[in-house]
Amino acid sequence: MVVPALPPDCCRQHYRTIGGMSATSTFGRLDAVFARGWPALRYLLLGGLTAVLALIAVSGLLVVTIMCLIFGLGLPAVPEALRMVRRLANLERRRIGRELDLVIREPYQPLSGSLRTQLRTLAFDPATRRDLAWVVWHSITGLALGLVALGLASESINEALLMAYWWWVPEVVVTSFGIAVTSWGIAWLCLGISLGCIVVALIVLPPAARWQANFGHLLLRPAKGVALSDQVAELTASRAAALDAHGVELRRIERDLHDGTQARIAAVIMQLGIVGQLRTRDLDAAFAMVEKAQDTALSALTELRDVVRSIYPPILSDRGLDGAVTALAARCPIPCVLAMSPIGRQPAAVEAAAYFIIAEALTNATKHSGATTVTIALHATADTVHIEITDNGHGGADESLGTGLTGIRRRADAFDGRTDLTSPVGGPTALRVALPRGM
Repeated sequence: MVVPALPPDCCRQHYRTIGGMSATSTFGRLDAVFARGWPALRYLLLGGLTAVLALIAVSGLLVVTIMCLIFGLGLPAVPEALRMVRRLANLERRRIGRELDLVIREPYQPLSGSLRTQLRTLAFDPATRRDLAWVVWHSITGLALGLVALGLASESINEALLMAYWWWVPEVVVTSFGIAVTSWGIAWLCLGISLGCIVVALIVLPPAARWQANFGHLLLRPAKGVALSDQVAELTASRAAALDAHGVELRRIERDLHDGTQARIAAVIMQLGIVGQLRTRDLDAAFAMVEKAQDTALSALTELRDVVRSIYPPILSDRGLDGAVTALAARCPIPCVLAMSPIGRQPAAVEAAAYFIIAEALTNATKHSGATTVTIALHATADTVHIEITDNGHGGADESLGTGLTGIRRRADAFDGRTDLTSPVGGPTALRVALPRGM
């Protein structure tokens, strides 16, 4: 096969393109390496601090164990000592969760009651054994990895700074490697050692941090049986909440139909009956009664449409969740800022839940917050619809006060969703809801 020759200009352009792509990809890889280096260094240094706390906890547990075995006086201290281990393990769970981008649940059985009850709970709780295994393991490996990270970081900085100060120090400067710096050549060598320490840190620390996080997750995550029982309990609670919310919704619809639409339709029937009696005696009064019956029928139709709209807003079918939220923001008395990315059509139940959650949040902000601006953020990931409503009001929102927040949480719980409310006194108030898309 004969390959036609490229013109010289084309060849030069071709090789420039390849060289540019190679340089760009190389710099991209270097940026990725440096981007992983600092978080890994920070994670291992913090792990060294928690390892010191774990070592203190292990020492305390050993003292309590000796007191129990030899003197028989340490039993009352056992629950408090293990509470300290639990707090430290929960701190590590949050740290591992941030590193691995996941949530590790606290798998503990409640620790309450008499001393005998607490000791029995601790003895039969699988999380106790896992915590003890982790605290011993972390007190050794976490401290070792933290010292390695600290040594590489400090040595990199120290060897690099020798270039700046060795020449004006009266005494001979000796590095940590035992090298006496007496000339610029040796100083440049120290700079090379500094760069070597940085390279070693960038190569070693990210895998070490990932290994520490994964092994800690293996020890601190709930056991399979515990996780399954917790999930069953959560599903049972969310099912009960869904049934309660469904019952409340049915009673509200029945009340609206009975007190509103049904009463007005009954009034129309009575007015038409009066018309039948007046048509032969007073035609003008009959026509006036017909007009009144017409007005009453129109009011009944309007109320019936409102009831239907409260079950499933027609605007969701016509314009989707994006358009429905835009319409809600337009009708809100408080100026709204929309920060939405197009999310497309979602399951009808999810769209309805998201619509009513946003509507209730806007109603709460209008009635209770004293805000001048509300921001509505709406976006979707592969499996979740995320909603965030923030206002600049005076804050202090509390679900126990019955301001509609309980209903919002129940709607989210019915879909196994998550609700997070942040409302310090003085504001701002931020409501975040995550609804799973898979139905």
